[in-house]
Amino acid sequence: MEQLAIAWEPVRKSYTVAELNASIRNMLGREFDDVWVAGEISGCRTVSSGHCYFTLKDQSSQLRCACYRTALRYLKVKPQDGMSVLARGHIDVYEARGEYQLLVEAIEPQGHGALQFAFEQLKKKLAAEGLFEASRKRPLPKLPSRIGVVTSPTGAVIQDMVHILSRRFPGILLRLYPTVVQGEGAIESVCRAIGYFSRSNWAQVVIIARGGGSLEDLWTFNEEAVARAIAACSIPTISAIGHETDFTIADFVADLRAPTPSAAAELVICTRQELLDGLGGVNHKLLQSIRYRIAMCARKLHQQGVERATAVLHRKVGRALQRVDELEFSLRDRLRALVRDKLRRLQGDTARLKNLDLRLPRA
Repeated sequence: MEQLAIAWEPVRKSYTVAELNASIRNMLGREFDDVWVAGEISGCRTVSSGHCYFTLKDQSSQLRCACYRTALRYLKVKPQDGMSVLARGHIDVYEARGEYQLLVEAIEPQGHGALQFAFEQLKKKLAAEGLFEASRKRPLPKLPSRIGVVTSPTGAVIQDMVHILSRRFPGILLRLYPTVVQGEGAIESVCRAIGYFSRSNWAQVVIIARGGGSLEDLWTFNEEAVARAIAACSIPTISAIGHETDFTIADFVADLRAPTPSAAAELVICTRQELLDGLGGVNHKLLQSIRYRIAMCARKLHQQGVERATAVLHRKVGRALQRVDELEFSLRDRLRALVRDKLRRLQGDTARLKNLDLRLPRA
């Protein structure tokens, strides 16, 4: 009869460090696959690879976080030290150091709206780069004959603009690049449209337009990619986003902001009648100027003619007067000589008569 061997010692289960870290990563990944964590950002740094690393902390604890480049580029709010946020992501283990961390996929600021915070953040960044400077704003052409429009082909915006432009200046050429102005793919669509007009050089001015809506609806035009596409456009741009009270980053970057898309159609070109009235005014001023110049030239010519004739006459009269003076002097000399001669003859005759006088001289 065989005897059974009884092992009283527990069976050991051993792991390598990498195996244990991988097991912990899998376990944490399943348990904390999609979590929101509230805390304050500290030690934020973005490295050359484009990844961002920071720590979320509260009064008594802290959590390491990593936001990879692919996720960071789509964040509406970029991490900053001291910012109180809600960070969404999943727990992962960095096996090289045996540390667990939160891989962040989205961030929402706490205390005020995420979109407004992102708006102010991007506005401050682009302003520091000089994209809002008045010195880089280009003047719009006075009478553009070709206008490019970046907007949705199905909205009321393009219909209103076509109606206004055809009424104000019939015959103007309008080219629409149909774009998605809201939702998925809107950023890429708007950037492609702006890039097309910038490369083609067909349009003399580009209008980027969208109807009114909430901040979320207009957010495409608050994206950094759209702002940089407008700044890089080789053609003067007009931003016409939302209503008069709506302001977007695109408004600050564009060469001109129009309060509404309809206002942009009115600002981009004057009416034909205004042009004709302006030409009539210029023609009137030109005629006045020509008449004035002719009158001044005639006056000058007349003055020059009279003065020349007067000078010639004065010279002739002067020469005649000089001749009279000479004749007068000569006549006087002759008269004096004649008087002297007569006087001598008179004196001679008088002396001879005295000699022939037969009367005796008186005692």
